[in-house]
Amino acid sequence: MRSPSFFRRSALRLTTALATALALLSTAQPHAHAEGTQEPALVIEDNDFLGPGGSDIQSVIPLLANPHIKVLGFTVSTGDDWENAESAHLRRFLEIANKSEIPVADGAVYPLINSVPLMKLREQQFGRIPWKGAWGGLGSMDKVPDTQPDLPKLAEGAPKTPAAAESAALFMIRMVHEHPHQVTILEAGPMTNLALAIRLDPSFAATAKQLVFMGGLLDTNMMSITGNADFASDFNMIFDPEAAHITLTAPWASITVVGNISNDVMMTKDYMAKITKKATPVTGYLSKYYSPLPMWDEMAAAITADPSLVQQSVKAYMDIDISKGIHYGHAHVWPKDLAPRTMHVREVTIVQKIDAERFLTSFVQQAQSL
Repeated sequence: MRSPSFFRRSALRLTTALATALALLSTAQPHAHAEGTQEPALVIEDNDFLGPGGSDIQSVIPLLANPHIKVLGFTVSTGDDWENAESAHLRRFLEIANKSEIPVADGAVYPLINSVPLMKLREQQFGRIPWKGAWGGLGSMDKVPDTQPDLPKLAEGAPKTPAAAESAALFMIRMVHEHPHQVTILEAGPMTNLALAIRLDPSFAATAKQLVFMGGLLDTNMMSITGNADFASDFNMIFDPEAAHITLTAPWASITVVGNISNDVMMTKDYMAKITKKATPVTGYLSKYYSPLPMWDEMAAAITADPSLVQQSVKAYMDIDISKGIHYGHAHVWPKDLAPRTMHVREVTIVQKIDAERFLTSFVQQAQSL
């Protein structure tokens, strides 16, 4: 038979346990609520921000205007223009959009190996490259300097906001380690900054959440004859093939390729007229510097912000040719059973179809909301 003191001690333990359980329940409820709250997705966009206006600058709109996206920063490298001009154009646009608090980190001024003399030699050997960005645009390379020139006067006015003190590669490394497995890298230009980050920190790619990039065009040789040769040229890969190879063979958790599909939607005058039906500083800027080009980078940014736009895709293994020949900088893909394992090629998801109507409707609303 148990003593009365035993029952008193048992009752006390039961009361204590019940109080503890109730306390845990009361504190767990807010925690459960916090878990149910959707935190914004973290994104860094690396790009060669040719400006003013155009696809490069316009690519920031689907990120800035999406409440479910937090842009940690933008990083810049030479490509479509020289790095110093790109940085200034982007910082000026962010001021116009009242988003100048987002840091812009300047990055690579030159590709890892490619250079003005090497690209001139390549044109002599294998024919003219349609678009050469900072190194001659659509024209001749004859008067292109080998080094970055001084910053020119900007048509839209000089920015008052300075660039971040930190370099692009170091900024990206720091961000992915501060937010492990949470940061999506959107790459819409040459991959020089990413390659530098990967070489500085071999854990960088694996610590990021994923890579989404615009480029990796496939089977566009005939398009250069029957269509627009510039649109068939994979400039982001051609400008710095070694950087693209380093990036695409790094251990990312996933890689999404916005390649051929990015040519399918054009920025037309009629479409721009829809955007400018609402007059704001941003829509006025877009109209003034309108460029009738495919919405290459805007599409990649929209897919980054809203992956549900993708309606069809295919898995493949991809790498960039870095041999010094006619295919230098061109993408190549393999099915899984034929992929060369010794080259460390990785599986990618190639976007084949998107909801173009929803993409265009959303972009109008986003541009008008800034």
